[in-house]
Amino acid sequence: MLVMSAPRRVVVTGLGAITPLGVGRTSLWEGLLAGRSGIRALTEPEFAGLPVRIAGTVPVDAAELLPKPQARRMNRAARLAVVAAREAWRDAGLPEGGTRDGGLNPERVGVCVGTIIGGTSVLVEGDRRLRDKGARAVPPLTAPMAVPSQAASQISLDLSITGEARTVVSACASGTEAIGQAIDRIRYGRLDVVLAGGAEAAVTPEVMAAFSAMRALSARNDTPEAASRPFAKDREGFVNSEGAGLLLLESEEHALARGARIYCEAAGWGLSADAHHMAAPDPTGRGITAALRRAVEDADADTADVIHINAHATATVEGDLAEATALSTVFGDADGVVPVPVTALKGSLGHLQGAAGGVEAVATALSLHHGIIPPTMGCDDLDDAIPLDVVANFARPLPERGDLALSNSFGFGGHNAVLALRRR
Repeated sequence: MLVMSAPRRVVVTGLGAITPLGVGRTSLWEGLLAGRSGIRALTEPEFAGLPVRIAGTVPVDAAELLPKPQARRMNRAARLAVVAAREAWRDAGLPEGGTRDGGLNPERVGVCVGTIIGGTSVLVEGDRRLRDKGARAVPPLTAPMAVPSQAASQISLDLSITGEARTVVSACASGTEAIGQAIDRIRYGRLDVVLAGGAEAAVTPEVMAAFSAMRALSARNDTPEAASRPFAKDREGFVNSEGAGLLLLESEEHALARGARIYCEAAGWGLSADAHHMAAPDPTGRGITAALRRAVEDADADTADVIHINAHATATVEGDLAEATALSTVFGDADGVVPVPVTALKGSLGHLQGAAGGVEAVATALSLHHGIIPPTMGCDDLDDAIPLDVVANFARPLPERGDLALSNSFGFGGHNAVLALRRR
């Protein structure tokens, strides 16, 4: 067993994404900076008759980006995860064929992926076949393709990673918590390299109908590109979306030894639970406040070091207000006004569910690397009750003083996770 004299520093050396803005981190980054929207009308027949018919969908079929025999054995979320993982792996300068090409000890490499629903759509399709044609019509791989852990296991298979293949399911905080767990696995010497983030593909009629029944979704069917309105006075709900975002994390000493390019430091993270309601956030923001403070403390920093906050901000009335209340408590001045620039990327992307934390962490790392904060789209008229400096409509340079950026993720049931990244 490896004995650590002190926690190791963890750095980000690779980024991968596939989102409603396109394939790859470059499409994500350029789309965010340009203020583009990846939200569209759902015109497919299966969505007809639903009260909400808009979503953020990946504009390509991920199955076409993978070998056909491999893709046929994956659910949609797993396909997205493998595409993003391959990009992050290549971006970090690691061998194209994974650990089988040498240069890395596969037992010191891991995977940690957050998701919520996983391959539920596969199970739904199996149920339809059972009802329509009988038991013999149910595909034999339905069960292994339906489990939430398939994204992590397929990345492990694709890149011959044998150290660990973990799955985190904590509602919409899943992707961020997965990254946090990966940080600790490296920090305390269990692994040297981890692919971590989130993947989700839950734009299905069943999920859309369920969220609609909760009255959680924006119903701006006629203007999909303007439907997601984080922190805006006229926000009315989130937009369901899909995608994947993965970070390649490794110990600093491991990265430096192989001459890797470093985007930023994965400095810390914080968790908490509201213990308030099965779906609604605690309006006092107490749980979010705790997670924010724990992330800053875990990064061995002070609140004055924080120069940027990538907000969860789904564009629900109560959720955005609870987050703003917590940010005011932790970072506000004497009047409660938060001077730290805040952006909410769901105005462009919609809400990627369990993948949101992974994709938004990729964007936060790029913000630190390039020194630019992408804009919040849809926030044309900031809610008077939200005392934040929202970076709206146009990108803004990062402040020069300070070095820490936070990426927030909160989920149904009171799951709160905050990631702290440090500028190099």
